[in-house]
Amino acid sequence: MTKMIVFDMDGTIADLYGVDGWLDYLLKEDTFPYENAKPLYNMSELSDILKSLQKKGFRIAVTTWLAKNGSAEYNKRTAYAKVNWLKKYNFPYDEIHCVKYGTTKANCTRKKADFQILVDDNMQVRKGWNLGLTIDATQNIFSALKTFL
Repeated sequence: MTKMIVFDMDGTIADLYGVDGWLDYLLKEDTFPYENAKPLYNMSELSDILKSLQKKGFRIAVTTWLAKNGSAEYNKRTAYAKVNWLKKYNFPYDEIHCVKYGTTKANCTRKKADFQILVDDNMQVRKGWNLGLTIDATQNIFSALKTFL
């Protein structure tokens, strides 16, 4: 059986909303908040857990929305900034999907694994997940992830 853990980024692992003036930056199509958001977790510890899960056969995916109403050029720069953020913090992922704001996240990985777990801070997104379990990223995710080790 193929297994996958799908992470949201903004508000889940990256503290986008903690960047002072984040919405003003996004409205001006400035990628500053995506580049400068602090991690919400100890990324070294999270990386260790995820690498252990990968050794147990889990694939790690990131499915993240681009800015609402962003231009094609801004979305391209945003996707680049998000990939660089993941690299900067050594987040071990197997695939990434930077998708239009509001995209149903289950559609991005629907046929990629038999069992999937979504880690997301957005309750509505978690409620719409129909591919397996969800983890509420507004709670500490470490204990929930460790149950799969």
